[in-house]
Amino acid sequence: MTKHFLELFFPKEHFAEDDWQSIISAFRRVHLSKNEYLLLEGSIARHYWFVEEGILRSYAVDAEGRDLTVDFFTAGEVAIDWASFLQQHPTRENIQALTDVVCWQLDFPTFQKLFHQYEPFRQAGRNRLVSSYFSLKRRHIASTVDQAKDRYLNLVDDRPELINSVPLKHIASYLGITDTSLSRIRKELADRN
Repeated sequence: MTKHFLELFFPKEHFAEDDWQSIISAFRRVHLSKNEYLLLEGSIARHYWFVEEGILRSYAVDAEGRDLTVDFFTAGEVAIDWASFLQQHPTRENIQALTDVVCWQLDFPTFQKLFHQYEPFRQAGRNRLVSSYFSLKRRHIASTVDQAKDRYLNLVDDRPELINSVPLKHIASYLGITDTSLSRIRKELADRN
């Protein structure tokens, strides 16, 4: 693919041609191998990544040393710790490639410049941030009130690309359940079908 992948995020028709070219040329294509990190706990998120292909996982480590999956990022999504990036504070998250990954990177100073220079860029950034907030809010409510089986079924419906591509231990962690509970749910659903 070419930089035209970025049209998913910045539709050409919203920009003057020269402006669009300036924005697109600010991005750098990055390849990560499976298990490489985009971001490590304690560092500051200095880049914004648009995922072209592959799967990344965001996780945090609890007091007992267990890593708990916070989110997954797949093609067409932005891989980011918003708080660390926007506030330039150290993150508590790690973002790791679960597969080989191709993404487009934009550094924080360039992001700031484009954000202030181009209204359509600013609006696209706001829309992405608001969408991420609503997704996080829905997930938080679901983890509080929905049964584990319902959370799993929602994940299957909403993010089917994860089910066969991500280790079950990460899916279980993301759903807030044990590997054993996830295996039991999957067996129960398979037996019914």
